[in-house]
Amino acid sequence: MYNSKITGLGYYVPDNVVTNDDLSKVMDTNDEWIRERTGIEERRHIIKGEDTTTSMGVKAAKIAIERSGIDKNDIDFIVFATLSPDYYFPGPGVLVQRDLGIGTVGALDVRNQCSGFVYGISVADQYIKSGMYKNILVIGSEVHSTGLDMSTRGRGVSVIFGDGAGAAILSREEDTAKGILSTHLHSEGQHAEELALIAPGMGKRWVTDIIDEKDPNDESYFPYMNGQFVFKNAVVRFSEVIKEGLAKNNLEATDINMLVPHQANLRIAQFIQKKFGLEDEQVYNNIMKYGNTTAASIPIALTEAWEQGKVKEGDLVVLAAFGSGFTWGSAIIKW
Repeated sequence: MYNSKITGLGYYVPDNVVTNDDLSKVMDTNDEWIRERTGIEERRHIIKGEDTTTSMGVKAAKIAIERSGIDKNDIDFIVFATLSPDYYFPGPGVLVQRDLGIGTVGALDVRNQCSGFVYGISVADQYIKSGMYKNILVIGSEVHSTGLDMSTRGRGVSVIFGDGAGAAILSREEDTAKGILSTHLHSEGQHAEELALIAPGMGKRWVTDIIDEKDPNDESYFPYMNGQFVFKNAVVRFSEVIKEGLAKNNLEATDINMLVPHQANLRIAQFIQKKFGLEDEQVYNNIMKYGNTTAASIPIALTEAWEQGKVKEGDLVVLAAFGSGFTWGSAIIKW
């Protein structure tokens, strides 16, 4: 029997900083309005032509690979989580394989949005625990900025999201008391349209219709979020899936050294922190700097926490996410 262990972490965010004041110049909003509702102060947007979902993932992956101490050719499998692939198809997993110059290993694309990285970690963990693979690269990367409605009409969503990428190397660990102890995944598709991007999609309309219509009032090409409904579900599901992971491993909230939640909204993270009785130093948040980077948010935050010495060997680390789908999940890790 094996466990999987995170042996390398890396992240990349674009240099282009977009503040709340910058957004107030293109839509009817202001710094106070955004901070009060989300906790966000600024986010990163790519400069078109300089970064893509794949290129950012590659940059994060190179850092994670170097820190893991393995060679890129030791990677047996690639898992890439994103809602914003470079192409409709193929997905970015194979593009990473090409751009890193890795051999013909398998590449899997995960489309679970905000919980995508946790889902990806779970898949990689099971592959390693089964003995099938030894080293797996897991990436979460997103480019939101090019698909947002940057007007007053879209401000409820557009002020929240940012661009970035994070990556982790999972490697075989023979000590089953260390590494990823368990992962827990859920979905509730009946609420799929409460947080969704409906078009373009083959079920929405054919490509020829998209070209012919050009309807400026069609909002289906922009993300939609029923904010209050999502918030209410998120706080419930976050709590449930964290409790599920702790119970599976006979642990209590008092055993948590670091909780790294998906950076959806600072208010959600603060609610969960209070519910579990955690101190500020036990929860890592960086949404203030980067906004919601969806599948990239947990690996970016986890990497920063580790870089700052807030995640240490022997710590109990909990990852938890909730988002579009609805999907949610957690990972319980003994560092």
